[in-house]
Amino acid sequence: MIPEVANRVFTSFCNIVRYSCFILAISGIYPVIGHVQAQDAPNYVDPRERIATPDISRRVRIRFLTTVDFPPFNFLDQSQRLAGFNVDLARAICEVLNVVDRCQIQALPWDELDHALLNGQGEAIIAGVSQTSETLKNYRFSRPYMELPARFVVRRESGLGENVAKELSGKKVGVVKGSAHEAMLKAWFADMEEVSFDDAAAAHAALVSKEEVEALFGDGVQLSFWLQSTSAKDCCTFYGGPYLSPYYLGEGLAIAVAPENADLALAFDHAISVLNRNGRFAELYLRWFPKGLY
Repeated sequence: MIPEVANRVFTSFCNIVRYSCFILAISGIYPVIGHVQAQDAPNYVDPRERIATPDISRRVRIRFLTTVDFPPFNFLDQSQRLAGFNVDLARAICEVLNVVDRCQIQALPWDELDHALLNGQGEAIIAGVSQTSETLKNYRFSRPYMELPARFVVRRESGLGENVAKELSGKKVGVVKGSAHEAMLKAWFADMEEVSFDDAAAAHAALVSKEEVEALFGDGVQLSFWLQSTSAKDCCTFYGGPYLSPYYLGEGLAIAVAPENADLALAFDHAISVLNRNGRFAELYLRWFPKGLY
C-alpha cells in the first residue's frame, strides 16, 4: 500500500530526522539529500510541542482497521498473528491514551477498509492510506507519522564516492517499470542510464548478479526490507539520499478516521507526539527497520 502516486504538502526533512541535511527545490520537487547512520531513528515532532488531549473517555471502543499485505507495517507473522510496525504503533497509541482495554486491531482486505470505516465498523484505518484530494473528501487524517523516502542501493564493494549524481552518471540504474520511482529517476537523474524491470524481485536479482545494473533506485521501505532478507545475500547497502517528494511519493503515512471522528485524529496526534518525545517511536522504528530508511 505504499503510495505510488501522491501529491501532498512537503514536510521539511530537517525537522523530521536529526541530522544535517539540505533541501533543494526544483520546479516544485523537493529532494532531500543527506546521510544518516542505520541506527538513527526519525524524530517527527518539535520536542517543545505540546498537543492537548481531546476527551475520548466516552468512547466504548477504538477499532483500528488494517490489512495483512503491507510488510513490515502490517502482515501475518509465522504464527499467523497480526504483526508489524503499524500494529505496534496502534498499541502504543492506545497505551498513551490509556484506552488499551478499549482498543482492537482488525485486519480486512484492502478494498473493504473504506466501507468498513465509513459504515461504523471501525474508528480508524492504519494501513498506508494516501492523503489525496479524493481521500481528503472522505477522511480526516492524523499528522503523518512516517515519511516514505526513495533510496539508491549499490553493492558493498562499489567503492563509489559521496557525490551520487556524479558517481552514477552514465551508469546503469535499475528501477521498477511504471513506478513513481521510475518517473523520479528520469526527472532528477537524467544522466543515469535507466534499466527498467517488471517488478522489484527482478531488479533485486539483477543487482545481486552484478550483470545488468550497478545500482537500484526505489522505495526505501521495500529496499530496507529486502536488504535484511536472505535473498539479498548481504550484497548491498543504501547509497546517498534519502529523497522525498510530495509530487511523486506523498506526505507519508497517517491514520485515517471518519470526518465525524476529528477528536480521534487529534488524540492520535497527541499520542504520536508523546511517543516521539519519550523515545518509544524510535524503539519501534529500530525494531522494524534496523537498517534504517533514511
